[in-house]
Amino acid sequence: MRITVVGTGYVGLVSGVCLSEKGHNVICVDNNSDKVQKINNGVSPIYEDGLNELLKRNIGERLTASTDLRSAINNSDISLIAVGTPFNGSVIDLSYIRQVSKEIGKCLSSKDEYHVVIVKSTVVPGTTDDIVKPLLEKYSQKLAGKDFGIGMNPEFLREGLAVDDFMNPDRIVLGGSDDLTHSVMDELYEPFRDVDTIFTNNKTAEMIKYASNSLLATLISFSNEVGNLCSTLGGIDAKEVMTGIHLDKRFSPILESGQRITPGITSYIEVGCGFGGSCLPKDVDALISHGDSVNQPMPLLKSVMLINKSQPLEIINLLIKHYPDINGLHITILGLAFKPGTDDMRESPSISIINRIVELGGIVNAYDPIAESNAREIFADEDISYFDSLEDSIKHSEVVLLLTSWPEFQNLPQLIKSLNIDPLVIDGRRMLSKHDISRYEGIGN
Repeated sequence: MRITVVGTGYVGLVSGVCLSEKGHNVICVDNNSDKVQKINNGVSPIYEDGLNELLKRNIGERLTASTDLRSAINNSDISLIAVGTPFNGSVIDLSYIRQVSKEIGKCLSSKDEYHVVIVKSTVVPGTTDDIVKPLLEKYSQKLAGKDFGIGMNPEFLREGLAVDDFMNPDRIVLGGSDDLTHSVMDELYEPFRDVDTIFTNNKTAEMIKYASNSLLATLISFSNEVGNLCSTLGGIDAKEVMTGIHLDKRFSPILESGQRITPGITSYIEVGCGFGGSCLPKDVDALISHGDSVNQPMPLLKSVMLINKSQPLEIINLLIKHYPDINGLHITILGLAFKPGTDDMRESPSISIINRIVELGGIVNAYDPIAESNAREIFADEDISYFDSLEDSIKHSEVVLLLTSWPEFQNLPQLIKSLNIDPLVIDGRRMLSKHDISRYEGIGN
């Protein structure tokens, strides 16, 4: 099929590249000419494992990038809207969605062929039917369901694993306003015929995305609340508590052979220093706000966000427990991105932790395999020393804070021994054994 993807951010570019890899002809549209040029040169403007390889393989063949939306619409059967929907602190910002809907509508006004417009951006329930559809009809002077189709297809991509998630999905949700739209969307996902697929209406598809992310956020905050209680009570290791929960066969089923399966969902039932990124914080806040707008309070999700907001301070509390005055103390931050496998620092716990350390006079050394450039922008006004290796970053620090579970940080205990140093290590992700480091503190320990 011929597909236009509007927006070349995280969702749009991954979707466009992967759909081209599956055999579709894709035009990625963005109003940023620099990004478009990069993509056409085979260079991804975002970091995502495996993305650059697929981009290089398909660009100029089944994949192109352009700033010309009208030409792209005229030469495609389907348009995917994949623009940003940031949360502005009180409500979800749909300005990009509105603008793109107007522009696509204008393009459809002069197109005779039936065209399906699919919202792939994460939007609150009702957006596709109540905002996108009317704008398309107004600016195209055509009718949805008769002259064009309107659908909603949420993404379930984990940053750092987005390419694999797209190419090997666990589910496909196809919201549509009519049978013809559903059939066109079904054809789009024909390469994924063996995947469990839900055909539903647009509003339900929108809610599935929000409910999914809200559940994951709730599991994380639940785990952290229990972990904090374990710390306060003393004599309890929250990591062992969570392991005991994981072994419930409803979380990790036991096959007839006796083999136990450990599903990925258990990774959300772990103690840590909080969740971040572009999805969970924004989506939970947006759903809370949406509930308030229709007089349906969301007290559980409000608590989830309150716990998460305060969780990074647990790291500071552990630090001050050992060093009541950190003025002039050399502190290494290991991990700046909100999770491994990405350079994304949006809502990363490291931000509030570093800001607090700076306020208290601590001297910050930092190391992250790929997120340094983003960190330099965020902390442009702060005196932070960045290092190119794990070893160099810890050599002269009294304290090491492990905030992102990059695999190479597993080498920290051995490295500390080889360097003959003895820093306090505060493990914000509980990825190290407490028995391997002489001065160890961990969330929930």
